[in-house]
Amino acid sequence: MKDEQMQSLGDQTIDVLKNIFDPEIPVDIYQLGLIYDVQVSEDADIHILMTLTSPNCPVAESMPEEVKQRVASLPDAKEVEVEITFDPPWTKDMMSEEARLELGML
Repeated sequence: MKDEQMQSLGDQTIDVLKNIFDPEIPVDIYQLGLIYDVQVSEDADIHILMTLTSPNCPVAESMPEEVKQRVASLPDAKEVEVEITFDPPWTKDMMSEEARLELGML
């Protein structure tokens, strides 16, 4: 896979992530800052490093699976791995300005 194709697949992955919403907060998981990293390999494998708003998050089981399934539905995606981390722990400071504005925090 060429660099341009890897970049395109990375951009498509981010577009998918921007359409997945946290059920408790009406903002997508990308703008919330829950996505720490998206890596696309030359083989079109996608690795997503993400966190949750808390370890006790009610969607701790379903959210990573939803992310995996939705990203795996991209035509060019091969293997999709979603890794959950709590290091560093998520804070409201990780939200985009747009997300903070939408939640009335600015």
